[in-house]
Amino acid sequence: MSIYQIITQKVQKALNPSEIEVIDESHLHAGHSGAREGGESHFAISVTSEQFSGLSRLQRHKLIYTILDFEMKSGIHALRISAKAPEEK
Repeated sequence: MSIYQIITQKVQKALNPSEIEVIDESHLHAGHSGAREGGESHFAISVTSEQFSGLSRLQRHKLIYTILDFEMKSGIHALRISAKAPEEK
């Protein structure tokens, strides 16, 4: 299973988002620190979930980092996050 698929699956399971978009941006970082041949090192994720209601931006980001803890320690070099509650659309 690709890191892209793992990110999508874990976030869907943990947050039951109404919207989720995961983008592999590794090609934009080719030759930079942390970039791997074949990609899957730099990602952007946009998530809308009820689970974010009442949480600060920092708390939302920490929640996503907790969900993806293993991947952050073993394969993802960078993760750009947009995390919103449904009422913020």
